Amino acid sequence: MKNSNTARPVGAGDALSDYCGLLFSSLARSDQRHWAEVYIRGLLITPGRKSLAAISELTLGHREIQSLQQFVNQSTWDHAAVRASLGALAAAANRPRAWAVEETAFPKNGDHSVGVARQFAHAAGRTLNCQLALSLTLVGEDTDIPLDWRLMLPECWDGDRARRAKAHLPERERHQPRWRHVLDLMDELIEDWHLPSAPVLLDGSAEQDIEPLLAGLEARGLGYIVDVGPGTVVRPAAGGALGRGLSAAQCVHGGMYKGDRTTVSWAEGADGATRQSQFLTVPVPGVAPAADARGHRAPAQRVRLVLAEWPAGRSRARGYWVTNLAARTPAHIVALAKLRSRTRAAVENLHADFGLGDFEGRSFRGWHHHVTLVSAAAAFSRVSPPMPGRTPRERAAAAPPELTQLIARPDAVSPLHRETAATAPEWSLA
Repeated sequence: MKNSNTARPVGAGDALSDYCGLLFSSLARSDQRHWAEVYIRGLLITPGRKSLAAISELTLGHREIQSLQQFVNQSTWDHAAVRASLGALAAAANRPRAWAVEETAFPKNGDHSVGVARQFAHAAGRTLNCQLALSLTLVGEDTDIPLDWRLMLPECWDGDRARRAKAHLPERERHQPRWRHVLDLMDELIEDWHLPSAPVLLDGSAEQDIEPLLAGLEARGLGYIVDVGPGTVVRPAAGGALGRGLSAAQCVHGGMYKGDRTTVSWAEGADGATRQSQFLTVPVPGVAPAADARGHRAPAQRVRLVLAEWPAGRSRARGYWVTNLAARTPAHIVALAKLRSRTRAAVENLHADFGLGDFEGRSFRGWHHHVTLVSAAAAFSRVSPPMPGRTPRERAAAAPPELTQLIARPDAVSPLHRETAATAPEWSLA
């Protein structure tokens, strides 16, 4: 049934239409670009569950389930190219302060959706029948935008030819360790998208051996702050003395640093509330010295520290991180580490407000199309100005000031992109 009171003409020339025209310029066919805008507009204005029926009715005024389903699930448009354009737009509007990798679970009924299995979801803290994915989020000064995705396939999918065929899972897609997915995300960000480096924030507590992750980030010249558990074994960086390593707790509680705690304040959460606690940083034993006898400084990325939150009055630390930002003050490292409370909320918000978990298909291609479109909708929303009392439809029609110049001059995306990438990062390890 048509609903002309709620339908808005697609391609009507509002800010969202212009944004979609720029973002989806890589799509070869006009019908693909049309349905991309329909889907994103629907994600922005549809309350509750973002079903294909609800999206098409609210956006077009009538149901177009089959056309939308074909666009999301079967159409051959390249999600990687759209994500690259989204990354360029986001980085031009919000200089990255950090990059954050977060796990998110997609609970499912049944076992035919691509990558689904009964598995432990670290972000949820329990075992679920679900898909598990990693997202890469641009952490700006006050805006966090998830841009890139990896679906983590369980090992049970590698040899299941029947399920792989039904999900149209490419032969090259296999189970990989989590750290490999993280490094793949960073390689795409820097080598393919040419976006600027910034410290990488992530949770490493799910890794049985954190060394491949840390070594891989260091080999790429990346700074990092990695949440770890008290039992996580930490070894000196390459070039330091060899050894079995010590747990993060042993590094902190077995040393002579208990009197070197520093009181640090930071802003945390969506409300930016000020928090305060005590922290200390401890060099990983056996690490190469900061300077030799002649005063030659060792490369900072070869220095690993354990950061611990250890409030006064507690007998033991209650939080641990490993970092190679040895040239930074504890206050700076803590401020970055605590940004993950924002990025976790940003990903959770994709579920609550943008239908991240509402994908109705089962295919590998469809899953990647859906999460890409969700990121695009969220990015538009997050660079738009606050509009108290405005409806989602009115917010969708308003021009985000940070994107106005890019929309008016599409050729400016690449130069801005290159300029941003060429600028020396403020977080430099040295």
